[in-house]
Amino acid sequence: MKFLTLCVCFMFSFSLCGEIPKTHRELQFENEKVKVWKTIIMPNQPLKMHRHEQPRVVVGLKGGTLKKIEEGGRTSDLTFETSKAYWLEADPQGELHGDINESNEPIEVMVIEFKGS
Repeated sequence: MKFLTLCVCFMFSFSLCGEIPKTHRELQFENEKVKVWKTIIMPNQPLKMHRHEQPRVVVGLKGGTLKKIEEGGRTSDLTFETSKAYWLEADPQGELHGDINESNEPIEVMVIEFKGS
């Protein structure tokens, strides 16, 4: 019962401030060679359909597993461990995907995307 009361108070305090945490990107740096952003993926807030046209490095700041959902319905898991870096190739031409964090904790990653070839 105490846990339920605490949860209700927590949600009420966010509604009073109008600041319910949302999945978002924070641009860190960009020049003609690279673009770097931090993405925070909140629980059960899907990322819209998108594609990555360039290869990139993804660094797990606060790790977790994302479910990748391709436009055709195929799914796969992307696991990012905290403090580990991963190389991801550019997405295939014309293919879109979305991602969802099905855990109860936010996932935070730093993305370093290389421009051009």
